[in-house]
Amino acid sequence: MKNLIPLVKKALHASAIITAVATALSGCGGGDSGAATGSAVARDSVTTAAVKTTQIVPPNGTFEGRTYAQWEVAFWQWALALPLGPLPHPFNDCNNRPISADQSGDVWFWSSPDAVVVCNQSATIIPPGKAIFLTTLDVEASSLDAPPFFATTAADQLAIAQQFANYIQDLFVTIDGVPVANVTAYRATTGQFTFTAPTPWIFNTVGGTGTSVGDGYFLMLQLPPGSHTIRFGGTFSIPKGVLGHKSVTIPKDVTLLITMGS
Repeated sequence: MKNLIPLVKKALHASAIITAVATALSGCGGGDSGAATGSAVARDSVTTAAVKTTQIVPPNGTFEGRTYAQWEVAFWQWALALPLGPLPHPFNDCNNRPISADQSGDVWFWSSPDAVVVCNQSATIIPPGKAIFLTTLDVEASSLDAPPFFATTAADQLAIAQQFANYIQDLFVTIDGVPVANVTAYRATTGQFTFTAPTPWIFNTVGGTGTSVGDGYFLMLQLPPGSHTIRFGGTFSIPKGVLGHKSVTIPKDVTLLITMGS
């Protein structure tokens, strides 16, 4: 099991945070917004000014015209393309890589390892009006991955991604100590997408252009000015026979410290 953990941790990936310029948030769909107590459903139009309360996009909502699944694609394309140095890859280290690294355009991506860890990014002031796309636990399968996450067809990649996402248990998210309700409603699965990875890349020794499908749990939110603590995690509980003769349990409990500007 000791030898399996590094592979599984990489293959099951990291939690991610996408920090994005919030020029527009549109909440389509209805039902439970999944918002933490005291927060509101994201407004149809949000300027770059700071918000006064936490805003959460509902599971069927969109941000800048993209669904959760489409933002998931954008995240994976960014993360899988990152080199392993000189800065550490965000899947490996969430403290020695500034949140501003390798960002461009309207969207910033942030990620942390699958571990029990405190990620202190509070020294970086995130400009007001940014949104945060929080990836709690997720997985992808691709044509460049090593087994058991290797597949070449869209159907096979989807089957692997869904299989391992189904092993996620005990999911939780709290924002400044307030639990997010109905967090399991925020699961999103991508269609097959193309990505480019360097050699070596985060999940294998040889990169190139590949295809992938991702699956996991995500929240798009805005936070008011000031210091914030986002805690999130859960457990990958993989039964015996999937990765060997023993079951594999990977707990995740990430505490993210950030500062929003005013």
